Amino acid sequence: MLTLAACRESLPSGARETSLRGVRYCEIISVTNDGGLTADVYGIQGLSDCPFEQWEALDPDAIQEELGALTILMNGPRFWLIDSLEAFGEIGEPRFFGELEMRRLASIALSPGDLSHGPYTERSVVRDTEFTFAKGSEVYELIAAGGKLYVMQSYAHIVDDTLDEAALPSLGESLQLPEGWTYRTRVLDEDYVVVDQDGIATVVQDELQNTYQLVGLAE
Repeated sequence: MLTLAACRESLPSGARETSLRGVRYCEIISVTNDGGLTADVYGIQGLSDCPFEQWEALDPDAIQEELGALTILMNGPRFWLIDSLEAFGEIGEPRFFGELEMRRLASIALSPGDLSHGPYTERSVVRDTEFTFAKGSEVYELIAAGGKLYVMQSYAHIVDDTLDEAALPSLGESLQLPEGWTYRTRVLDEDYVVVDQDGIATVVQDELQNTYQLVGLAE
């Protein structure tokens, strides 16, 4: 089963998108092998909020055949927890899958192990972005046994389609966290800016496929 979290939440170079918290989005990740494994990431970012009926009408098998892919990941629906993002880099021209308009956001080289990562395992994401959680926002964080700190950037309806933001403060009570890991909730007393490192973001997912980005070490 493909559990790849690689994505490039991208807009045209230098673009900024605001008021994202709670906005729905979705992606299709297509893995091909042409002398090496590659994941092409198609997303709706900057085009729509991934209308439910259009997303549900998609046929993964038909998309896999259309793209000549080894496998397809229907990565969504997801909901942003960031308040704004600034993204840099070039993206592809819009195209349609069924009635849903998307565009290619990234093409990422993979190793075979990238196709079988489990929850709470770090993955490297090619991404040139700056995420901002605004002062006064509530954030949800994982702290690994060694002290690494990850902040939730989006929650997912991939495993549990009833999950909503109201459930996130107590989510840690139901997660099967690795030994020594903790989940915490806090309200920001200043803006919280999360950036990649040299174009690479490090992320983990929990068993519900909610995604968290590495920030640094917990204080």
